[in-house]
Amino acid sequence: MMDLSDAVTDYVRRVGIDEPAPLAALRAETEAMETAHWASSPEQAALLGFLARLVGARRALDIGTFTGYSALAVAYALPPGGEVRAFDDSPDFAEIARRHWGRAGMNDRIHLHVGPAADGVEMLIAEGQAGTFDMAFIDADKEGYDGYYEQALQLVRSGGLIALDNMLWKGTVADPANTTANTVALRDLTLKIRDDARVDSCLLPIRDGLMLVRRR
Repeated sequence: MMDLSDAVTDYVRRVGIDEPAPLAALRAETEAMETAHWASSPEQAALLGFLARLVGARRALDIGTFTGYSALAVAYALPPGGEVRAFDDSPDFAEIARRHWGRAGMNDRIHLHVGPAADGVEMLIAEGQAGTFDMAFIDADKEGYDGYYEQALQLVRSGGLIALDNMLWKGTVADPANTTANTVALRDLTLKIRDDARVDSCLLPIRDGLMLVRRR
């Protein structure tokens, strides 16, 4: 994993990433918050948008939306008529997200469920929407990741993409002596995905670890 200097990071963001002004404004507000580290980095958001275009996504899930940066990045990558179904349990974060989505003209493309993410996603399954989504991004409570993964496998079509953030968890997953709940949950899920005959997968050392999963 390469530890980039501030100069190299700035270079990458200047020449390697196309970040629309509304997306940059949302990032700036988020970076001023104490919980800024919860948000996706510009590089990660750009990758998600690129992958959305690569798989020809029209419908996407954003599980654990926070202030809406990743959802907006994916929304920009979708064609007219595309939609992101987003889930977060914080009304305060939802207010920030919706304000910036509106300024970006994306309120008709991103639909946010405020409440427990697992309940919101389960509603989609109950409505018969299994296999109708092209991709999912999971960045919610870490102990709930396995459940979100299983829900996403139901909702994402064959050949679709599931991306899971924070799968390296600051490197703690590589320490067998670390048995904290979040670390164990992420470590166990990584091994489960590796051995899951339903998918192809790749763990990338991007930011805090990004697991890419292709549903077979």
